[in-house]
Amino acid sequence: MLLKKIKRLFHKEISYPLKGIYNGHHQITYRGIPCIKCPFDYVTYQMILNEVKPDLIIEIGTNKGGSALYLADLMDIMGKGQIHSIDIQDEAFDLVRKHPRIKLFTEGWQKYDLELAKNFETILVIEDSSHEYENTLHAIQKFGPHVTPGSYLIVEDGIIGAMGWTKSYGGGPVKAIECFLNDNSDFYRDTKWENFFGENSTFNTKGFLKRNI
Repeated sequence: MLLKKIKRLFHKEISYPLKGIYNGHHQITYRGIPCIKCPFDYVTYQMILNEVKPDLIIEIGTNKGGSALYLADLMDIMGKGQIHSIDIQDEAFDLVRKHPRIKLFTEGWQKYDLELAKNFETILVIEDSSHEYENTLHAIQKFGPHVTPGSYLIVEDGIIGAMGWTKSYGGGPVKAIECFLNDNSDFYRDTKWENFFGENSTFNTKGFLKRNI
């Protein structure tokens, strides 16, 4: 009887308010440092790193550095890699600054010198800056061509559309993604990560862009 009851429960829909998950993700920390990641995406990232094994991650949007630290620790496990984390403010915690795999750049993505990335074999890019349409589009237009075939350009927080905030962001990340894909046929949406825990179970809506091999 108990086994039958458990099986019935697995077929029931359990809904969670999107706003509650969104509010909760702002409180997520990694090693005591704000990380601000959807818990589903938090798990997805380590799977992507294990699959791609990048030796350089360019992260656009450092904030306090929790995400950069998480990625750097994963690279420690892999035994290779660097994080180039970019922001317009210098707010990273000391633990982040001291990590040997992390280099911080605080003059914005526009001033990042792409020559710094030329000697790496496998590059993955994460765009997590202002989420405004034009800024996001220009950022991924700059960094997208440097993503290695078989690796990813990940554009975060397309979920703002579902939250009803698209207008405030000039169309937001999803609009930028759609424009980018129209002009870059060597990239495609890898929907397995969007739907890994169920349909659209990510904050990075339409945002896992894989470059064709």
